[in-house]
Amino acid sequence: MTTKTSELLADVAPRAVAVVRAISDDQFDLPTPCADYSVRELLNHLFHVVVNFQTMAARQPVDLTDEADLLTDGWRERFAAEAEQLVQAWADPAALEGVSPGMRLPQETVGDMAVTDVAVHAWDLARATGQPYDAPPAVIAALDAYMDRMGEAGQQMGAFAAPVEAPPDATGLDRAVARMGRDPNWSPS
Repeated sequence: MTTKTSELLADVAPRAVAVVRAISDDQFDLPTPCADYSVRELLNHLFHVVVNFQTMAARQPVDLTDEADLLTDGWRERFAAEAEQLVQAWADPAALEGVSPGMRLPQETVGDMAVTDVAVHAWDLARATGQPYDAPPAVIAALDAYMDRMGEAGQQMGAFAAPVEAPPDATGLDRAVARMGRDPNWSPS
């Protein structure tokens, strides 16, 4: 069985896995479009996102303060496995029912947050490490719809910066990340 959330994650998770697998250890100290994170720190954050949103799909409590280093032996393969489990966790229609006990948001919104986090942090990591990355139109539409609903609240909570103007030739994904306060022209240099 699938849900809209799991279908979106099935589109974006393998793309994120490809970016993550292509990151070499010597790129860990590079800056990212997330000013507070190096590549290594953002990889760890994304890994935690993938694991935590599985737990949130089951409406179980999550310790969002846990920042343990997950980049230990075999981390690329473990990340790929966890990303696949994330897709499966949100494939259960029950994952989208009710309200998240920890976040007190509709579970559908929490699922949208998962899609957003995976897509945008994969974009961040791709930019930081010089990799190509794009998202399919359905994911871009979901990011835009999420920002329509949650963008202002996300800015107030510090999850997003003020929107940045995207250049006229920006891709749909670049326009979406610009709404979240990321510079579509960002580069590590």
